Amino acid sequence: MMAPALVLALALGAEPQPEAVELKTDTGTLHGVLDLPAGAGPWPVVFVHPGSGPTDRDGNSAGAKNDSLKLLGAALREAGFACLRIDKRGVAASAKAASKEDDLRLTTYSDDATAWVRFLRADKRFTKVGFVGHSEGSLIGTLAPGARFDAFVSLCGPGRKLGAGLREQLKANAPKGLAEKAEPILLELEAGRAVKDVPKELAALFRPSVQPYVISMLKPDPAAELAMLKCPVLVVSGSTDIQATEADAKALAAALKGAKAVRIEHMNHVLKEVKTAVRLAQLPSYSDPKVLLHPKLAGELVGFFKTELVGN
Repeated sequence: MMAPALVLALALGAEPQPEAVELKTDTGTLHGVLDLPAGAGPWPVVFVHPGSGPTDRDGNSAGAKNDSLKLLGAALREAGFACLRIDKRGVAASAKAASKEDDLRLTTYSDDATAWVRFLRADKRFTKVGFVGHSEGSLIGTLAPGARFDAFVSLCGPGRKLGAGLREQLKANAPKGLAEKAEPILLELEAGRAVKDVPKELAALFRPSVQPYVISMLKPDPAAELAMLKCPVLVVSGSTDIQATEADAKALAAALKGAKAVRIEHMNHVLKEVKTAVRLAQLPSYSDPKVLLHPKLAGELVGFFKTELVGN
């Protein structure tokens, strides 16, 4: 039987509100939301993991509200899939679960991802569990110990070690000379050694409190980690993505025999339709939630999940 609140929302033409959920851990409570389809279920569920930095369940961070993951959750819900979207430890509603930035490691997030999957498996409303890792979320998903996904999507995810991607982005987007200043710092961090003196113009990337996390990020090879997955895999990339490149997508797709790959023309890193890879022209799409998802994205994900989680 359909929940009364959902019946009323549909009758009034309102968008169904997501269900707030909590995950208790030894070091604090993590928060997320479930986008639930109409009806009583059970449904297959897709766990959407946000990307790097302070990105929340909706795909937003300070000064960059684009609602990319909120829109994705709504699209999956409308197609009949439940969708879990989370605030990572230390971010938004889950901020209190991380007391200090320098305590965070990549494994912190991958362990949390595993715990969220156990949470979903224990809920009788859900059947199979799919995963969408956006950006860094893709790598986090491949590292989640024992998560046992039934289907996996890398969405604009890194395909090479972080150092390669950072160097490319600094060279392409940073002010002149900044890439050269960053190089000795990167070399030290890749060797597992912290750097005390960081130029203020590089503090956002390499401040001392974030260096333990960066060191943990520089170690894994995303393609090698994806190759160890034991479930169907789809690699989705965008032709105007200026953060994850075509080389990343090709490395991921080539890593696992049988992996499917889709490159969406004119989709950028925040999953919006932008026809140019010029950075300044892309900026509005990063901060305008009224810009819709790329029209082809939902269809690609829904088609994949219908095959792998539903069987048609």
